[in-house]
Amino acid sequence: MSQGYAIELYFDPALENQVLKAWNVLARRQISTQLIEIESRPHITLFSSPFFDPSKIENIVKNFSSKQESLPLSFGSIGSLPSDDNVLFLAPTPTLSLLQFHSQLFDAMKKEGIEIAEEHRPDTWIPYCPVADEVPKTRMGEAFTVLRDLKLPVAGYATEIALVEYPPVREAFSFVLGNTVEQ
Repeated sequence: MSQGYAIELYFDPALENQVLKAWNVLARRQISTQLIEIESRPHITLFSSPFFDPSKIENIVKNFSSKQESLPLSFGSIGSLPSDDNVLFLAPTPTLSLLQFHSQLFDAMKKEGIEIAEEHRPDTWIPYCPVADEVPKTRMGEAFTVLRDLKLPVAGYATEIALVEYPPVREAFSFVLGNTVEQ
């Protein structure tokens, strides 16, 4: 895994706990412990890059988050990315509010001259919440079966936005959505 930064969307405690259940079941079965080991937190990655300047991003995210409200989310399906990382994820329903949230943040960053990688641009972004990383190929089927046993959909709210440095995951800053009070 390469070093970098990510802007992540965090969940309310109840939804976060539902995702952690999936992480823990996969860890107990010794399928994947990677997300736990790097000290990640359940999230949807909005953007990532090896080149973010945290001080420049902080003001953009702070101003953006103060104008947003908690965002309803529903994870109703599971999937995998076509990469060598063997990532399994919960997929949120791509609601208009989620897609607009991402697009508006993209526009705010672009306006400030922040370069965004192709896979994180509004027309190509795939929203997902990772539940397993570096799953051995021989155990992918078993991992899918374990995840299918979760009672989906799980629903809740995105309530916070953060910039993290990884690995391991270290939060640079975070802001509660809709919070206009100085932190």
